Amino acid sequence: MIKIRAQLLTAEAFAPFGDVLEARGAPDKQINQGLCGRFHDRAALDFDGGRAGISLFKAEPRKLPLTLEMVERHPDGSQAFLPMSQDPFLIVVAPGGGGKPGRPTAFVTAPGQGVNYFRGVWHGVLSPLCAPGLFAVVDRIGEGPNLEEHWFDEPYMIEH
Repeated sequence: MIKIRAQLLTAEAFAPFGDVLEARGAPDKQINQGLCGRFHDRAALDFDGGRAGISLFKAEPRKLPLTLEMVERHPDGSQAFLPMSQDPFLIVVAPGGGGKPGRPTAFVTAPGQGVNYFRGVWHGVLSPLCAPGLFAVVDRIGEGPNLEEHWFDEPYMIEH
C-alpha cells in the first residue's frame, strides 16, 4: 500500500484545490458598531446551474492511519465544509487529468479552519478526526447528478 503523510493545512499548499476558510490576521472590516470583525468573501463559490444551499452533515469520526480507497468530485459546483466545532478533520485532495485523479495529498486542519473545494476537484469523503463531526456545507442544489467517484486500483494509507 502506498503511504501518504498528512501535513498541516495551509492556504498556500491547498491553493490548487480550493480556499482555506479561516479567521486569521486582521478582519477586512469592522461592523456592528465596531464589535464584530468581518473576514469578507473568503470562498470562490462556483455553480453551473442550480443555486447555493446550506446543509448540515454529521459524519462519524475517523482514525489515522486511514485506508483511502476512493475519491469523489462535483463537476457542477464547488463545495465548502465549515466545521461547527474547533476539532481537526482530515482533507484529501488529488490533482485531476484525463478524467482520473492523480496521487492524493492529505492535510489535517487546525482549529477553526474550513475548506472550499473548487468545482471538479477530486477529494476524499468528509473525515472528522473527533466527535461530533458536525459541519455546515455550502454546495450546489440543483437538477442532475453532481457526483463522480473514482475507486483506486490500489488503496493508499494516510498517516499522521
